[in-house]
Amino acid sequence: MGGPSLDRVTARPEEAYNGLAMTVPRSAPPAPASPSANSSAPPAHMKRLDDLNAKALLGGGEDRIKKQHESGKLTARERVDLLLDPGSFVEMDRFVTHRCTEFGMEQQKYLGDGVITGYGLVDGRKVFVFAQDFTVFGGSLSGAYAQKICKVMDLAMKVGAPVIGLNDSGGARIQEGVESLAGYADIFLRNTLASGVVPQLSAIMGPCAGGAVYSPAITDFILMVEGTSYMFITGPEVIKTVTHEEVTKEDLGGANTHASKSGVCHLTAPDDRTCIAQLREMLSFMPSNNHEDPPFKPTQDPPLREVPALDTMIPIESNRPYDVKDVIRAVVDDEHLFEIAELFAANIVVGFARIGGRAVGVVANQPQVLAGVLDIDASMKAARFVRFCDCFNIPLVTFVDVPGFLPGTDQEYGGIIKHGAKLLFAFAEATVPKVTVILRKAYGGAYDVMASKHIRADVNLAFPTAEIAVMGPDGAVNIIHKNEIAKAADPVATRAAFIADYRERFANPYKAAELGFIDEVIYPRTLRARLHRALEMLKDKRDVNPPKKHANIPL
Repeated sequence: MGGPSLDRVTARPEEAYNGLAMTVPRSAPPAPASPSANSSAPPAHMKRLDDLNAKALLGGGEDRIKKQHESGKLTARERVDLLLDPGSFVEMDRFVTHRCTEFGMEQQKYLGDGVITGYGLVDGRKVFVFAQDFTVFGGSLSGAYAQKICKVMDLAMKVGAPVIGLNDSGGARIQEGVESLAGYADIFLRNTLASGVVPQLSAIMGPCAGGAVYSPAITDFILMVEGTSYMFITGPEVIKTVTHEEVTKEDLGGANTHASKSGVCHLTAPDDRTCIAQLREMLSFMPSNNHEDPPFKPTQDPPLREVPALDTMIPIESNRPYDVKDVIRAVVDDEHLFEIAELFAANIVVGFARIGGRAVGVVANQPQVLAGVLDIDASMKAARFVRFCDCFNIPLVTFVDVPGFLPGTDQEYGGIIKHGAKLLFAFAEATVPKVTVILRKAYGGAYDVMASKHIRADVNLAFPTAEIAVMGPDGAVNIIHKNEIAKAADPVATRAAFIADYRERFANPYKAAELGFIDEVIYPRTLRARLHRALEMLKDKRDVNPPKKHANIPL
């Protein structure tokens, strides 16, 4: 899918507005030049509407718009125009103003009060949007501002359409005190109620601090713009006062920090335009709500094509690395993987792709990083993604090459038990179609966790290179044949013989296939065709979990 046309952003924000079938003047019309012109002049009530529209479209004024551009940021209206299909935006609550009368605020009112709200189309599909306007009170949130956001979120729930938030705000409007805090809580409640009902996407395109970060954190995906956006609970000044640490905004909460260290951010972009193009593409893989299936996108890539390169792509030696993304791209439509959280927990890969035109969620161990081992971060990253796909009827395709869970005191003290259980819980709970292929290693409990047949995967395939066992041959022999090796005249040769025997008997896919835990051992070159046929067979799958208020995932 191509991104939005970038030339739709105009030099002046009032020209960018396309929600009204009219041209909004940049300023009040000039006085009539002659009596004859009076007959064509707009009536007074129309002129008032023209003037109010023109005033609202200027946000905080030309000077602040200029500063916004000088800082490398688009205005809120320019962002909305880029996000939505041309001419589709319908704005709501354009003339709302705040109600604060403290600290002289009654003398400072701007139409719209710092946030643009409404609905429109992305690739012809309805979405609701709010865009925070940093040119008005630094985008700070008031009670009226919050009510505007709540209104579009309530409508989105009623009609079943995604909500997209374009965040650029200094936080709560201090002059309003508890009313602004109440406004945040009203939004948090709606984020929570909408979770799993309609997709919620957050783009951080400026500051996002304090209570403002919790709304994006509840949403499904967070995108950040490099160099101009940041997120944190407390800023560098407070940290310095309390803990005496000195840190910059960028190091504390910049896009790269949250993308690589905290995992809060799922995608980064070099500028506003690229960020919005990413939003549009991400939406293309998602249904509008939890009652629909994801959009089908016809492809010219033959669904049943063979991939001969796969026959030799997986090294036979279990300790040799390779890039699992090469395997994924080889079998998905047009070799396109829309990866999520690429920089965080790179030992597992998650993202969206299509197979035969059908959107799928991909989860894959990455042998190129930490041998593809599961650790705390990888478990949480994958579990969150699996649960999103299950919420929105996106089939899961899992590629397995995992030696187990990462050992060590840091992992144990950090709670690898409960965090690893999150991934197990997510796969077991998911009722969407689940297709798993074991590429090479599948050892120990990690075999169970990675969408095994035992936790309700529907179709489980394996390459001839697959090794399915409690542990690798080297470790198993050290335990099983410890005494024999110690007493042998030639311990090295004896150990090698035991390893070869163990590999022949257990470290292969055939014992699991004999037991029905693997449905079929396949020729690697046929993988794309087998995935397509499995997904086609499962397209009408219906499965339910036992009735309950909600599950208690090990948080």
